[in-house]
Amino acid sequence: MKHCNLTQDLTKAIILVACFGATVSAAVAEPIKVEAVVMPKEEIRHDFADDSGRFVQMVMREGEATGSGPLDGTAVTEYGLHDVVPGKHGDASGYLVFTASGDDIAYVKWLLRAVFVPGQDGKPMLLDNGVWEVVGGTGKFEGLEGAGTLHLEFPSQTDRGFILEGDMVSVVE
Repeated sequence: MKHCNLTQDLTKAIILVACFGATVSAAVAEPIKVEAVVMPKEEIRHDFADDSGRFVQMVMREGEATGSGPLDGTAVTEYGLHDVVPGKHGDASGYLVFTASGDDIAYVKWLLRAVFVPGQDGKPMLLDNGVWEVVGGTGKFEGLEGAGTLHLEFPSQTDRGFILEGDMVSVVE
C-alpha cells in the first residue's frame, strides 16, 4: 500500500514538474529592433567655465517607436543625463519609457559611451554605442524582459535617434 502511494505521489510530482517546465520553456526570447526619434521637451544644461568645453545636460525628449517586437507603435519618453566633452568623449545614461496606453508602460534603462575617432576627412567621427535592458513594466508589459545593444544617431541638432537591438520575451508567471 505504501509503495503504491509513493509511486502515485512521484508520478504526480513528475507531471507537475513537466507542466511547469513546459510553461517556462514556452517563453522564448525573440530578436527585436526598435527605432525612436525623440525631440526635446525639457532640458537643463551646465557648461563648464574651464577651457574643456565639457557640459552636462539633463533632458526629457519625446517621440514614437517603430520596428519589431512589443514596443512597436508606442510613445517614447527619454529621461537622460549626458556628460560630454565635445570632440573627445561622453557618457550618457537614463531611461526610455514606452507607453502603449495609460496602463501599458515598459521601462528600459540604457547606458552609452561616446568616443570620437579620426574620420576619413580628418574630422572627428562619433562612435555612440551602448547597452539597454528592460527593468519593469505595467499592464501588457508586466513580465517583459530583454536586453541588447544601443546606437544613438543625430537626425538634427536637437533630435536623437535611439536604435535598440536585442532580444525580448514576455514572461508570464
